[in-house]
Amino acid sequence: MSLAPRIVLVHRVTEYEELVARHGTHGQAAFFLSSRGRDIQEIAERHRRTRQALTEVTSAIPLTWRQTRVERTDLDRFLFAPEDVVVVVGQDGLVANVAKYLAGQPVVGIDTDPRRNPGVLVRHRPEDAGKLFAFTQSGRSDFDELTMVEAVADDTQRLVALNEIYLGAAGHQTARYRLGLEDDGGVVEAQASSGVIVGTGTGATGWIRSVWQERGTRLRLPDPTEERLLWFVREAWPSPATGTSLVAGELAAATSLRLTVESERLVAFGDGMETDAVELTWGQTVRVGVRRERLRLVC
Repeated sequence: MSLAPRIVLVHRVTEYEELVARHGTHGQAAFFLSSRGRDIQEIAERHRRTRQALTEVTSAIPLTWRQTRVERTDLDRFLFAPEDVVVVVGQDGLVANVAKYLAGQPVVGIDTDPRRNPGVLVRHRPEDAGKLFAFTQSGRSDFDELTMVEAVADDTQRLVALNEIYLGAAGHQTARYRLGLEDDGGVVEAQASSGVIVGTGTGATGWIRSVWQERGTRLRLPDPTEERLLWFVREAWPSPATGTSLVAGELAAATSLRLTVESERLVAFGDGMETDAVELTWGQTVRVGVRRERLRLVC
């Protein structure tokens, strides 16, 4: 007998909850904000909408289905199951936070604040939850299969991201390494830079786009479902020992970027989560490319 689906509600602590936890009471938090020219009512209202959305989504879960909740800070300790339906209630960035822990489970993005969120990944309203849950089990669901980026170190450390992966010094100072493409006939260049960014089509609305726009490159930004990545070296420094000829390019599904560390400590982190980084030391090699598994986002 197969298990009933399990709804995993992913959410994060609201700004209001963080303020009250820091200052002790609503009144003290309100006084703190008023001393800086802000009104707590706006933040409290966003908190109310988020809680209302969670309640509405929870009430739409079929009675025969299982359910659980996980807060963003606990994602790295939560075990997702194959039969899970992951429901992200919040902002677009929360979908990126959860994506790296999944292996093909359908994801439903619920927007709690359409007036503030772009809605690129959280595309649905709380009132649509029941219909969306039924679609995930009917075989009639449409999914966007979003490309992800993956970094694999030679000691088997692995990092996955939906938007982009950064490789460089932990404090964004000068990073020293050797860079090359796996299918480029062994061409490798020693570099000193502010780091390397490898991004997806989903990330093309964020960090990778800002670098692309600044460079004025002719490289075309990938679509979110396209199996193609863009990579850029930030502020490469020319010297007698380091070059600047390999500073941008694209990676198809069968290719990867190879970076060998030539300093005491570099890190790789994804989607801006610096606290969840892979640490690399002198002589280690990391390869970055398209991840085989994709994020299945319910349309």
